[in-house]
Amino acid sequence: MARTISPEQAHRHHLTFTLNTDGARHPLENTGSVLTAILGIVAAVCAFFPSMHILGSWAGLAGMGAGLWAQMISATTAERFVNIAGVVLSGLGLLFGLAHGGLY
Repeated sequence: MARTISPEQAHRHHLTFTLNTDGARHPLENTGSVLTAILGIVAAVCAFFPSMHILGSWAGLAGMGAGLWAQMISATTAERFVNIAGVVLSGLGLLFGLAHGGLY
């Protein structure tokens, strides 16, 4: 007889993304991780446009600072992963922003 999957089993294997992999809530740590990711994305996108060097430089600088702070207080591995990805993107945005004209 063929194996059938019940509706309960079909919904059990869906992918979910959460930063709270330990089951506890971490609102401050999650906010730091999300802020780092947003600033890193902004800085990385601005790196492609030399005329946006001011925004890219400041977003990169702020993202690196926020990311390093968030890394210090992070509680789960998922938060640390997002923090490091955001710090790397922020660093690239900062470097390209500085190369295209700097902070001012």
